[in-house]
Formats: sequence, structure tokens, C-alpha cells
Amino acid sequence: TKRPEVCTEVTLQPVRRLGVDAAILFADIMHPLIGAGVPLDIVDGVGPVIETPVRTAAAVRTLRPLDPEAGLPYVLDTIRMLKAELADRTPLIGFAGAPFTLAAYLIEGRASREFLRTKTMMYSAPDTWHDLMTRLSDMVIAFLTAQRAAGADALQLCESWVGALSRNDYVRYVQPYTQRIFTALAPLGAPLIHFGVNTAALLDAMATDGGTIIGADWRIPLDRAWDVIGHEEG
Repeated sequence: TKRPEVCTEVTLQPVRRLGVDAAILFADIMHPLIGAGVPLDIVDGVGPVIETPVRTAAAVRTLRPLDPEAGLPYVLDTIRMLKAELADRTPLIGFAGAPFTLAAYLIEGRASREFLRTKTMMYSAPDTWHDLMTRLSDMVIAFLTAQRAAGADALQLCESWVGALSRNDYVRYVQPYTQRIFTALAPLGAPLIHFGVNTAALLDAMATDGGTIIGADWRIPLDRAWDVIGHEEG
């Protein structure tokens, strides 16, 4: 939705009803692409569907940079409204989809189980992959930086699909871009949360990406996740 008042209310409901420790911005994982003008639709029962998938070097070059104030003003307005409601009582977590997940949607055209087209680009067209991931990283950096300026207290980078990769592929094809994002965001002074789905095999690598908080999903026991990630603060 592009209605800040609705997104504000949805974000606040868990705070009011459950007294959670932090509010997390109600936002779509596809927002960086939407704000950059990529034609897509959210289809009931399917999820995001890209009108024209991006599968060539020429198509990658058509992706334009993201200007959050121009392309996603309703998201930033939502953050400002939330901060006015939350004040200093409850911190607000900003949110953005991570580059691999965005790339997978762009290349496949929709959610996938095997991500064959995505892996094909990674393996057979590394220069195109590098260009795509660099552009997406720039979008994410711009989006999260704008969220921090609007008032977000912490920033979360979310990978829905990176669990489809082996650890070696993650380190080679994804980690450099995640590290680039966290390096760019570090001077903003906000806690940086890195969360991925089905990432038990990747947690030790993710722990070196630059995030200050590493998320673990239900597939790994918390004590095991602690051992893999480490107990160091910061």
C-alpha cells in the first residue's frame, strides 16, 4: 500500500497489543525495485511478479538508481509518522530486501524453488551478475540511508531466498555486496540487522558481513546459532 496512515497503523498494532520490544516497519521487500521504476505486480497467491524479467547485460543497464525521496516518499512519510507516535518509548526498525533476493525476483520473474535462471547468470555471466548486484546494492544503501534520516532507529537487511545457495556460492557471489552495504551504513550509527531465511549453513559467513545483529530462523536451535555466530558484542 502507498497509504502511510495504513502502514503506520499496521506497524503499531503489535506494539499496542503485545508490547513488543521494537516496532518493525511494515514495508514490502520489493520496495527498492518499485521505487526505481521496475514494473511489477503483487499477485494474490503468487507474490511479486516482474513484468519483464531482467536476464541480459543490456536489461541490467536499463535499471536506474533509486532516489528514495522521489520514488518512495510514502515509505519515508510512514517512518516520520511512526516516530511521532512512538517517540522514544519503542524503537523502530527500518527494513529492506537484500540484493540476492531482489536479483532472484528480477531474473526469475517471480518466486522460484530452484532459482535456475539466477544461478545460470551467476555462473555463466559473472560480469552481468556483478553489474546487477552492484546496482541493487546501491538501491538498498540509498533506501536504508533514507530510512535512517527519516527516523528509523535500527536497519534490517532481509534475504528471503539466499538459503538456496551453498556456502561457497554465498561467499563468492553475494557476500561482497552484503559487506559493501553494511560498510556504507555503518557511519549512520544505527544497529544493523542481517536476517536470512534457511541460512543455517551460511551463518558463520553472515557473521563476518558487517551486521551488528545476526538473525537465525527456526531451522537451527538458538544455542547452536550462538555457537556458530559467536558471542561477541557488536
